[in-house]
Amino acid sequence: MASGTLAARLQQPGLIVAPGIHDGVSARLADRMGFDCLYMTGYGSVASSLGLPDAGLASYTQMLDRVAMIARTVKTPFIADGDTGYGGLLNVAHAVRGYEAAGAGAIQLEDQVFPKKCGHTPNRRVIPAEDMVRKIRVASDARTSKDFLIVARTDARTEHGIDEALRRAELYGKAGADILFVESPESEDEMRTICERVDKPLLANMVEGGRTPVKSRQVLEQLGYRIAIFPVTALLAATEAMAAAYAALKAQGSSAGMAQPLYPFSQMSTLMGFQEVWDFEKKYAED
Repeated sequence: MASGTLAARLQQPGLIVAPGIHDGVSARLADRMGFDCLYMTGYGSVASSLGLPDAGLASYTQMLDRVAMIARTVKTPFIADGDTGYGGLLNVAHAVRGYEAAGAGAIQLEDQVFPKKCGHTPNRRVIPAEDMVRKIRVASDARTSKDFLIVARTDARTEHGIDEALRRAELYGKAGADILFVESPESEDEMRTICERVDKPLLANMVEGGRTPVKSRQVLEQLGYRIAIFPVTALLAATEAMAAAYAALKAQGSSAGMAQPLYPFSQMSTLMGFQEVWDFEKKYAED
């Protein structure tokens, strides 16, 4: 269960670096590293649990199960991807209450047309800004505590340009969003403009190979961002390592002498909590 709140951390200075987590292993690993916040990526969660693209194919129930599992696993506060809110206004209220009760520290809601798509892929469309404003108002009213934060994301930049994205960010902030997320700026100058024009805490999405340039911590802080998420960094690294391991197995027929570094099995067992299992068995073993 998460300890502390993202809301409290936002009151302190400095950039909040939030690595992406997508399953139990990534959650356990990241939780041990001392981050102030984690980010439950929809892209990675859908890929790892369903083997499908992040294109609105995961249901609310499936995503809520992932939120609850992560909340049971970690002590670090985390932001959870809530896509478009899984339907109309009543669905948005239900999703907010569900994510909050499950143990997330914040829910991210976006203004895409359902079914949504990953923010760094083409052919994204957005709903009217007024419809998203209503969603944000409902989300803000539905939560039971102001410590549970609402992250409002707009995907308008790619289709409608930076000015429309900024207009929407301002509207969403006034509607009750605590953190604003202008997705897919395409240059450092655009990122600077966003930070100069928006007066609420801003989130930067750092996707390696995506539409937005990946910047250093120092640059992100100088620009004025408060949170930087790295949603797929670990997923991409893990997939590269798995691809190398599978290729070696196919070529050699064995892991003997494999050049690919492997996480030690004993450490993996400890990471996953086997020590607690062994301690339990020892305590309650029959004489």
